[in-house]
Amino acid sequence: MSDHKIVLMSGTTVPKLAGSIAEMLNLELLDPGLVRFANGEIYCELENTVRGCDVYIIQSLKTPVNDSLMELLIMIDAVKRSSAASITAVMPHYGYSRQDRMNRPRTPITAKLVADMLTVAGATRVITMDLHAGQIQGFFDIPFDNIYASPVILKYIRESLFKENSICVSPDSGGIERVRHYAKKLGCDIGMIDKRRVAKNVAQAMNVIGNIKGKECILIDDIVDTAGSLVEAVHSLMDAGATKVVACMTHPILSHPALERIEDCKELEQVVVTDTIPLTDAAKKVSKIKIVSVASILSQAIHRTYTNQPLSCLFIETE
Repeated sequence: MSDHKIVLMSGTTVPKLAGSIAEMLNLELLDPGLVRFANGEIYCELENTVRGCDVYIIQSLKTPVNDSLMELLIMIDAVKRSSAASITAVMPHYGYSRQDRMNRPRTPITAKLVADMLTVAGATRVITMDLHAGQIQGFFDIPFDNIYASPVILKYIRESLFKENSICVSPDSGGIERVRHYAKKLGCDIGMIDKRRVAKNVAQAMNVIGNIKGKECILIDDIVDTAGSLVEAVHSLMDAGATKVVACMTHPILSHPALERIEDCKELEQVVVTDTIPLTDAAKKVSKIKIVSVASILSQAIHRTYTNQPLSCLFIETE
């Protein structure tokens, strides 16, 4: 057991999730005292001392991502200057994770920039969930834990979706490892869609790989943003002979026009998402969208980190 007192605090992005985590850990959330000035600048003043404490700051980088990021950096700086023993940034969704490499000349690697800012601000550890690109872990010189939402999503799939003729499908080649993990746990086959990205947030599905005909397809991915790729994938699977398509996505970014696309896609029966990003009021009204909570997984991660226990049980299996 650590000799330091544990302190849990949260910004404005995931209040419900942070509250659930605090309840599971039997802790109270420290108010970071965030205030916005008239010109949009963010101010932070902690209501209690954190000197010598192990502080865990829960903040997801949701829309508007830049505001969420600045909130997190300012809270980290405030905690650092208050003499905390350690500062762990618990980021259910790591924003800018899709900008993880130079795929064209003269472009930034913004995921690395965010890593640098977190480290310079004073974070001593980062915990995130279903990182879009695994190599981002190498951008940090501090401990970094990428844990997975698969336990709660798998539980929902087993209880509500899985049938004898179900098949897990990756919407692109990058997610095949994730889908292989789900298929191994469920004991089913896998499929993949050969996707070509023709512009930012614009993808065109090309070929379906795998035996899809007569199968109920479970599309599995980490992010649903504008839902363009999702709808394109659904159409491709139905054209290949699928009898049903549902989707399971960890991070519901749901930028415009995602909700309209999901509602208008009659072939898509359900979209299962987690609460790493809270749904908007409009998204909550979409009957196809089902939410499962990752509070239990994140609370385990925090508890195990604080008590110096291994987090390997929360990592994905790649065998």
